Amino acid sequence: MTERALDARPFRFGVNLLTVASRKEWQTRCRQAENLGYDVIAVPDHLGLPAPFPALVSAAEATERPRLAVFVLNAGFYNPTLLARDLAGTDQMVDGRLEVALGTGYVKAEFDAAGLPWQPTAARIDHLQRTVLEIRSLLTDRTHRPQPAQYPMPPLMIAGNGDRVLRLAAEHADSIGFSGAAPGEDPGRLRLLNTESLAGRIVHVKKAAGERFAQIEFNLLVHAVAIDGDRRRAVANLRRFEDRMSDDELSEIPTVLSGPPEEIADTLRSHRDNFGITYFTVPEPAMHDFARVLALLR
Repeated sequence: MTERALDARPFRFGVNLLTVASRKEWQTRCRQAENLGYDVIAVPDHLGLPAPFPALVSAAEATERPRLAVFVLNAGFYNPTLLARDLAGTDQMVDGRLEVALGTGYVKAEFDAAGLPWQPTAARIDHLQRTVLEIRSLLTDRTHRPQPAQYPMPPLMIAGNGDRVLRLAAEHADSIGFSGAAPGEDPGRLRLLNTESLAGRIVHVKKAAGERFAQIEFNLLVHAVAIDGDRRRAVANLRRFEDRMSDDELSEIPTVLSGPPEEIADTLRSHRDNFGITYFTVPEPAMHDFARVLALLR
């Protein structure tokens, strides 16, 4: 991975905030994330979790430094033109700290609840591609209103695992988000990837990106963190995604981090060296514990 000039790209760490809360509670949690040293405060785009855009605007009111991201926005929920308006308006309201992450959406039950048609994978990728192209066209058009605060537009991440999505990301994204998972046989379920599979996805991006490869930031969504804890206990909740792997296999996937902070820091350095990944996002329950690792990598 020496072609990616990784020594010049610093680590970045994000936390995905998942708990619906009052304004006061929400802003307190955002300030905690900032004080712990996180570079990105992220909000996922799932029903039953915080509404992404107002949550990020509120986070901006309570913080000064972190970037603010919808991680990951379900393109299937949105009309691209209306989404471009909301992204530009949100970027204005957060003083140019917005980062945009887009994916196809994978939870059929959420489409059903929203009264939206559940499309085959190919059709959802088609819509993601249209969304990427249209929002880039609109947000970089200096006559479009509203205009984003960032020029020419907020940084764009495309998240996914399949060949088509990664080719789209290799062509258009500033960052690529690897969830460490692929769609399972049943809608809404995921199949977690082992180290070999993740390495294969990186190779696919390298072939598709060509000369752009060195400029693309790679993100890994961490599924579980156990500081000084039992790795098997850390993966117990992942059984809702993965029922094919043994406990030992599941405990060794690259999106599970366990052990003393120094050991986890070494693991992340290894992910950087082996995969070119320099941006890691952890779930909210791990926010305080993982900060001990974060401090070692500054």
